[in-house]
Amino acid sequence: MYVENTKVLTHNAVLTMLQAAVAQAEAMGQPQCIVIVDASGVTLGQMRMNGAKFLSLKSAEAKARTAASIRAPSDAIPEAVGPAIAAATENAVTRLGGGLPIVIDGLCIGGIGVGSGTADQDKEVANAALAAIASS
Repeated sequence: MYVENTKVLTHNAVLTMLQAAVAQAEAMGQPQCIVIVDASGVTLGQMRMNGAKFLSLKSAEAKARTAASIRAPSDAIPEAVGPAIAAATENAVTRLGGGLPIVIDGLCIGGIGVGSGTADQDKEVANAALAAIASS
């Protein structure tokens, strides 16, 4: 077969996820950098909240792309191979916590990466974004 049907994130889904992530970060009092990518790692939306660490935008992007690529949380990469993978990919792949795959109907259609807080805070914000589109 030469063609397959697949699901993609819409711009409305990306906006909904960004809004939910920002709302969660505000409720926590932790400004965040948020990046959403499609299944091939192309950035569909990003936000650096006022007060978020500007370099965290780079780590959030790496977390989102990692999660989309491995179809698992970014911190699922084994600790022992983390530095080697980061070096081999010029830091495009990371094992830092805060990257989650976007899975709809069993298909990984992208990834979200959050950075600027602790790994647990980053994951909480990413999960809020995922929950915002889970019922659609």
